[in-house]
Amino acid sequence: MPLVLEKRAERSTRMALLSPVIAIALTLITGAVLFAIRGIDPLHGLYVYFVEPLTLMWSVEQLIVKATPLVLIGVGLAVCYTANVWNIGAEGQFTMGAIFGGMIPVLFPAWQSPLTLITMLLFGIAGGMGWAAIPAWLKTRFNANEILTSLMLVYVAQLLLDWLVRGPWRDPQGFNFPKTITFDGWQLLPMLSGSIHLGALFALVAALILAFVMARMLKGFEIRVSGNAPRAGRFAGFSRPRTIMFCFLLSGGLAGLAGITEVASVVAQLQPQISPGYGFTAIIVAFLGRLNPIGAIFAGLMLALSYLGGEAAQVSLGLSDRIAKVFQGILLFYILACDTLILYRFRWLKTQVSATVQPAE
Repeated sequence: MPLVLEKRAERSTRMALLSPVIAIALTLITGAVLFAIRGIDPLHGLYVYFVEPLTLMWSVEQLIVKATPLVLIGVGLAVCYTANVWNIGAEGQFTMGAIFGGMIPVLFPAWQSPLTLITMLLFGIAGGMGWAAIPAWLKTRFNANEILTSLMLVYVAQLLLDWLVRGPWRDPQGFNFPKTITFDGWQLLPMLSGSIHLGALFALVAALILAFVMARMLKGFEIRVSGNAPRAGRFAGFSRPRTIMFCFLLSGGLAGLAGITEVASVVAQLQPQISPGYGFTAIIVAFLGRLNPIGAIFAGLMLALSYLGGEAAQVSLGLSDRIAKVFQGILLFYILACDTLILYRFRWLKTQVSATVQPAE
């Protein structure tokens, strides 16, 4: 009897809300098993990974700092995926935002005024939007698969950054290291408290605005209809190409803003590696937050904890620096598995055995 997935008659609202909780619980159980396999006490391993980073004030500040780019990118991707627009290239848009915004202090190092920072932020947004416009245009003009085009552009952006910091933008006083000059003064974001910078406020405001747009405004209704019932959207006069372009520009602009806030605060310069994979991790943020901008705030904090926990596990448990990606991958797997079982159920198909009639002799 073959086992098949059968579409459910209706989607359970209660299970849709419980799905992230179940996925997190299964991730913890799987993590405990992995720690046990490595000969580490499971409870101690989970404590070091998920609890210890929250016991010190500087760790809580770092949690907010690491959550800032995840929330900024995640809320944009949540809108995209609600419309069934699959932007997988936020990492590249993040990088281009950092390049375009970081171009200002690199080319005009003596320019120090509030306008400097404003220009950097606007250029960062423009860089992300411009990079996102490429797969959007290819999708609307040639129906090219936006998953492939946006993903491939990630590597183009990263190679461009690598070339710039090793070549024309390399700091002449940097002892031949591949990095630009260090930003200072009005080339850096103001601090709100401790190590928490202004970008955290940007992330919160972006999430609140998009939550209002998606819940209360016609544009949000258009995006939801375009994703859930595209045929009904066409009858209502909603343009699918305009929706695709809007979603890509919105998510790309927020990713670009995340890129420039990162290099204008934490990194304080351009260098070959400016992100531990925020653009890809933000995909998990969007789904863990149930494609809801407010949910993306809590999901961003959860995924930021995975980065801090990975660093703590390296120091205290001697694990590889890849441990954070392992936990993120496990979490994404369980989120997708739970979402699949919300929409489908397993069913055994009964095979019918046809009886052959023997001719009489």
